[in-house]
Amino acid sequence: MTTLAWITVGGIVMSVLALSGSLTLLLPKRSFDRVVPLLVALAAGTLIGGALLHMLPEAVDAMGNELEVYLWLVGGFLSFFVLEQFLHWHHCHRAVAEHGPLGYLILVADGAHNFIGGLAVAGAFLVDIRVGVVTWIAAAAHEVPQELGDFGILIHAGWSRSRALLFNFASALTFLLGGWVAYAVAGRFEVTWLLPFAAGNFVYIAAADLIPELTGYPEAARKALLSGMFVLGLGLLVVVAVVL
Repeated sequence: MTTLAWITVGGIVMSVLALSGSLTLLLPKRSFDRVVPLLVALAAGTLIGGALLHMLPEAVDAMGNELEVYLWLVGGFLSFFVLEQFLHWHHCHRAVAEHGPLGYLILVADGAHNFIGGLAVAGAFLVDIRVGVVTWIAAAAHEVPQELGDFGILIHAGWSRSRALLFNFASALTFLLGGWVAYAVAGRFEVTWLLPFAAGNFVYIAAADLIPELTGYPEAARKALLSGMFVLGLGLLVVVAVVL
């Protein structure tokens, strides 16, 4: 497949993952509450592994071990920090219910996040297809628990199931839009910086949004299970790094 085809297919599949939110209606609340933290832990491990073991080394290889790489890494981290500060939104939505027009706030924030994610993943594909695939997998791993949370909040805010799915899917399509924008400007501008920028995004999501969700459980067995899922996510990316 061409690079544009990889970006397009990746964007469409990522958007379809938005429909995974409907699983909240199929699972009993107790099962849902037990499964989602496991997915969050796995996602946190894959995001850290993808950022530090794949995207950052590839950025250094492409751009050189220069200060610019690490400034873009910090820029990616700060961009999501600022996004959350102004939109009062977090990937796992621990305290979002305190804020204004809840449903539309979630969709705007999710759309902005997905657009940036589309730019970043497409940038990885443009550098190297293999790095693009790994970056997409890491992004997709955290998309499922995020979309489960988004859909649940929209339903809680009084939206119908069909409307919540439709608008969630529409906000997810900005991922594809971001990918197309990155591809369109790649011939005119240098886009390698998107790799360390995306790595910074991933580190922020894992460290600021996902990992804090895993620290509030008093049971030792639950702590061990969540830690194991985090290590599993990280380990999978280690295996991919060794194989590639």
